[in-house]
Amino acid sequence: MVIALTAGGTLAFYAYTTYMQKYLANTVGFDKVTASWIMTAALAVFIALQPLAGLLSDRIGRKPLMIAFGLAGMVLTVPMFTALEQVRDPLTAFLLVLAALVIVTGYTSINAVVKAELFPGHIRALGVALPYAIANTLFGGTAESVALWLKDSGYESAFYWYVAGMIGLSLITYATMRETKATSLIEG
Repeated sequence: MVIALTAGGTLAFYAYTTYMQKYLANTVGFDKVTASWIMTAALAVFIALQPLAGLLSDRIGRKPLMIAFGLAGMVLTVPMFTALEQVRDPLTAFLLVLAALVIVTGYTSINAVVKAELFPGHIRALGVALPYAIANTLFGGTAESVALWLKDSGYESAFYWYVAGMIGLSLITYATMRETKATSLIEG
């Protein structure tokens, strides 16, 4: 379950953060300094959103927030990357990158809490750490390599679909898991 919870979210996080700066320079055509400024500004807002989204999850639940990420990420990743290909204005690029980061906030702000609530204390570290490390390595750690390989192969847009598809697979897990807002899964 931890691998399934992590795969789409970690891939989206790495695609929208680590890879995005290279994407803005290599595909969109911004110089490296402009791409760096776009990402710095977007990431500053992203950081500020994390506790707000966590607070929202305490009010509406973790499951709805993760489902919102899953739905929005699955539906909007391809259009956002595709729109960025045509952008020449740094402000428009910033807004599109920020939109992607706002979407992934539904995952990044609460994923650790959700995973921790899956296991009793005596096995929590192993239960979360091992499958998280596996998923993070397989999906997040390879995001940039996969994206650049597909770009070099002439199929760059396949990466957008890959990210959207993995988010969709994780969405199945988000939709079928129990809500942990009021009652930890440890107690269930």
